[in-house]
Amino acid sequence: MGMPQEAIMCYQRAVQVHPDYAMAYANLASTYYEQGQLDLAILHYTRAITCDPRFVEAFNNLGNSLKDARRVEEAINCYQSCLQLQPNHPQALTNLGNIYMEWNMIGTAASFYKATLAVTTGLSAPFSNLAVIYKQQGNYADAIACYNEVLRIDPMAADGLINRGNTFKEIGRVSEAIQDYIRAVTIRPNMAEAHANLASAYKDSGHVEVAIKSYKQALLLRPDFPEATCNLLHTLQCVCDWDNRESKFVEVEGIIRRQIKMSVLPSVQPFHAIAYPIDPMLALEISRKYAAHCSLIASRYGLPPFAHPPRIPVKSEGRCGRLRVGYVSSDFGNHPLSHLMGSVFGMHNRENVEVFCYALSQNDGSEWRQRIQSEAEHFIDVSAMSSDMIARMINEDKIHILINLNGYTKGARNEIFAMQPAPIQVSYMGFPGTTGATYIDYLVTDEFVSPTRFSHIYSEKLVHLPHCYFVNDYKQKNRNVLDPACQHRRSDYGLPEYKFIFACFNQLYKMDPEIFNTWCNILKRVPNSALWLLRFPAAGEMRLRAYAVAKGVKPDQIIFTDVAMKNEHISRSALADLFLDTPLCNAHTTGTDILWAGLPMITLPLEKMATRVAGSLCLATGVGEEMIVSSMKEYEDKAVALAQNPLKLEALTNKLKEARMTCPLFDTRRWVRNLERAYFKMWNLHCSGQHPHPFKVTENDNDFPYDR
Repeated sequence: MGMPQEAIMCYQRAVQVHPDYAMAYANLASTYYEQGQLDLAILHYTRAITCDPRFVEAFNNLGNSLKDARRVEEAINCYQSCLQLQPNHPQALTNLGNIYMEWNMIGTAASFYKATLAVTTGLSAPFSNLAVIYKQQGNYADAIACYNEVLRIDPMAADGLINRGNTFKEIGRVSEAIQDYIRAVTIRPNMAEAHANLASAYKDSGHVEVAIKSYKQALLLRPDFPEATCNLLHTLQCVCDWDNRESKFVEVEGIIRRQIKMSVLPSVQPFHAIAYPIDPMLALEISRKYAAHCSLIASRYGLPPFAHPPRIPVKSEGRCGRLRVGYVSSDFGNHPLSHLMGSVFGMHNRENVEVFCYALSQNDGSEWRQRIQSEAEHFIDVSAMSSDMIARMINEDKIHILINLNGYTKGARNEIFAMQPAPIQVSYMGFPGTTGATYIDYLVTDEFVSPTRFSHIYSEKLVHLPHCYFVNDYKQKNRNVLDPACQHRRSDYGLPEYKFIFACFNQLYKMDPEIFNTWCNILKRVPNSALWLLRFPAAGEMRLRAYAVAKGVKPDQIIFTDVAMKNEHISRSALADLFLDTPLCNAHTTGTDILWAGLPMITLPLEKMATRVAGSLCLATGVGEEMIVSSMKEYEDKAVALAQNPLKLEALTNKLKEARMTCPLFDTRRWVRNLERAYFKMWNLHCSGQHPHPFKVTENDNDFPYDR
């Protein structure tokens, strides 16, 4: 009846009348336990056991009290005493599993949960806990099977629906995730987490406006909800909803700083932080927290430290060995990374380098997947394997240098790197920022993108490749788009024939009011001009149109086009006159696309890596100095000047087009040779007993030989 004090008085009367009444002591202890009076609960459970040394439930409940009092070793003894009396006691088995789970002894925890399920069919908790373990290990099929059992036992378990939805979402089954979240919201309409997770799934499936509504509903239910606040801001960014933008960023930055101070995983993911106007040192701290979280996940596998290959130069003293390089990625398929790197894995010199590709994603049947599979010396699909199994395989393959092509992007399994299966571990291409990870030794970059003066914003040692770090496969794969017979016409895309066309094909989340205001100024200063953008996503179009009109831009000066397939996208880019880059987060793959198409750009480098990539791309064409500016005013003036001086722009365009077949930017074979130089330098430093340290690669075989 919710009258604990009266209950306590009754139990006390009972033990006064019968001092050896074990059940009365146990009930008294349970009442104290429910009130959080652990010392009294422990005292009275102990008395119950003294009265009845075979009181099974008292041993289990005493264990719970001791565990809550942080007397964990004594709790384990109680659970074990319970199991000596009743070996199939489901709660004691589960409770022991929970302790070992907290201790990161995942294998032992799993064995206790499985033992629980062998003796009872009515408990959902062991299924939930096993699902957590399976999910951590990358075993999503078994995790889903466990959540199915949770929901069979209790079809109204909203937590079970959310957890199964999270698992579906993680493996790309977003529509099933949405169904689970909707069911959870129906069962518990006031559950803020369900609304926030539903919003995240809607966002992933392209339903951005619905996602915004769901995030706002979550925050109505729980105003202090950091994840929802931060994710709502990113979703608003994606559709260029800039209302109260500055105050929202102040709020989010405050959340991040508080979370870092409290050693809580920040609610802003590192990949989102690269495109936010936040301090680079704060971005580094975010990455550090995520790296530490990956180390925690890795520790749960309980693997002993790996033995690594001996520190011997692979070609020293007449040896004819090869450097064993492993590439780990979830993006071997129809993904920008494979569009850019497709030929790299097969271009390595097999006399000196043995390449292993470890695919974290299943075969998508695309031409890019097939190509990498056929050209790489070793291609292993590890998508169905747990992270510890993958790490063991990498170590058994005796990899010298392991390359992380994901960083903090979708599909990453950074816990593999936290297990340190290889002696040298490197971040490259996938994530344009620092990993913040102590277990990543080097970041492959270049002198422009990551100048030495900014080395303090990186946790890795910087390896500067010559020219540009950003590789591409365009000369091998997209040469056909340069064929005059493949050229498109402006009328194909509703573009005005005689206007000067500025273009930006970046995703809309990379835009901010400052750059869009600058573009509006440019359009007003060049009246016979238009700005060509992509519906990327479509939900941002109406907001940007309205914003431009409010700034005095004519409606017909803003033109939107749908996203297109790669070949069409590159070839139609040449229809524009000048590309306008986004300073906050540059064109990366898109920058390579438009330069290959022969379209000049204007870019303004800032401090963080993602703000400097386009400038590096431009410089590697050999004509980049004319495309890089140092202030927003210079950006605006340069765009206007080029639009008003057709001969100057034509000269720049022609120089760019002429440079494509010979410049370093599109010379993949040259780039791969430089990358191999970097790998051998890393290994030889390691062999000489030196710690990783920054270095600059030169195109000189005397400085960077294979054999020392």
